Amino acid sequence: MNRLIPLALASTLLAGCVNLAPDDTRPALATAPAFDPAYRPDGTLVASQLSYREWYRDPRLQSLIATALANNRDLMVATARIEQARAQFRIEDSRRLPNLVATASGTRTRQATAGNPVFGAGGGNLPTSFTFNRYDIGVGVSAFELDFWGRVRNLSDAARASYLATVANQRAFYLSLIADTATTYFEIIETEEQIVLAEATAASRREGLKIAKLRLDAGVTSALPYRQAETLLTQAEQQISSERLALAQLRNQLAVLVGGVAPDDLPQGLSLAAQADERRLAAGLPSELLLARPDIIAAEEQLRAARANIGAARAAFFPSISLTGNAGLTSASLGNLFDGDGLGWSFGPSISLPIFDFGVREANLDLAKALEVEQVATYDRTVQQAFREVSDALAGREYLAEQIATLERARDAQVEIARIARARYREGVADYLEVLDAERNLFSAEQQLLATRRAWLQNRATLFVSLGGG
Repeated sequence: MNRLIPLALASTLLAGCVNLAPDDTRPALATAPAFDPAYRPDGTLVASQLSYREWYRDPRLQSLIATALANNRDLMVATARIEQARAQFRIEDSRRLPNLVATASGTRTRQATAGNPVFGAGGGNLPTSFTFNRYDIGVGVSAFELDFWGRVRNLSDAARASYLATVANQRAFYLSLIADTATTYFEIIETEEQIVLAEATAASRREGLKIAKLRLDAGVTSALPYRQAETLLTQAEQQISSERLALAQLRNQLAVLVGGVAPDDLPQGLSLAAQADERRLAAGLPSELLLARPDIIAAEEQLRAARANIGAARAAFFPSISLTGNAGLTSASLGNLFDGDGLGWSFGPSISLPIFDFGVREANLDLAKALEVEQVATYDRTVQQAFREVSDALAGREYLAEQIATLERARDAQVEIARIARARYREGVADYLEVLDAERNLFSAEQQLLATRRAWLQNRATLFVSLGGG
């Protein structure tokens, strides 16, 4: 027994002397070396160093994100997959060390002498049978592969890379869940404010309809201005119904994201205008995304796993050498089992040399190489997609802010135009068509301003996640 353990340790040290896997080198960056300076990628904050509570200042949104991270079912699935991948890695990695098995047994046997060639034909004073005991205790190694060609090690490395890719994918979904919750929340705020706007517009138009009715009854105007005022009111009422339907659907979507009905004790939220934040995120260099984006990290780990599988497939062309050994004690008496007289041991290697398998090993190697080519392309595509997402968000940060400023000026101008048109109509200088156009343009300008503010906030959330924040 004392000789078996050093032998097993020595074989472990000899294992993995050769690694047939391709070199683990990161593919060249498939993007420009820097972001377009026209997008002003400068900033003072690093997204990967911020939590969502530091980035989003709305206390209601913070509570919703925390609820989503705690209860979202898809995130639970992603987390469970981490445990599955970790267990698979442990299984593969355990094969790199000998599996020592301890055994103990005791038997009592009755053996007949009649017909047994050892005792002849029987007769004389021999008993018809005899009984004896046997006790055994030992430790053994069963078919431990000596990993001279790195097959077992590469399989372990592939399982480890798959596990790390699963961890990165879970973090990618984690960030995606934060972004989805934030964007849905901003859509809800916008829809609620659109409803308030439509209701205020409808109330104003009801008053206008009353005035038009009075003027019609007094014979001051024809039925045309009255019908025009009625059309304005129905447009506002139709908008209210449409926005209420959208709000119900968005709340249902938010319920799925947070894993159920949102808590009743949520803090008061902020309006779209109050969400404005002048803090800017620094985009850095595209090469920095390789370390910050979990989807890129996952793609790199999958590429590493594919290369390790190539090494395992190449090792299958070489002989497989396994070691089996055991050592133990045997005695006919349990009291004398540990005296040492019954010590016995055995060990020996076995070799399996592949000769002809109808091309199975060649096909496995071709499959592993094809998977590596796929993973290289997937990695490049992931990097390019990350570069595009950041570039789009940087452009949105710049140009959506310009749109908001322009729309605010346009809204203020439409407010004044509508006021003048109503005054001209009351004085009889203009017909109601002028008021109709002014009211429609004002309503449209206010709607567009709300939608653009929401788009700017959603773009801000996208940039935060695209840079690996959260």
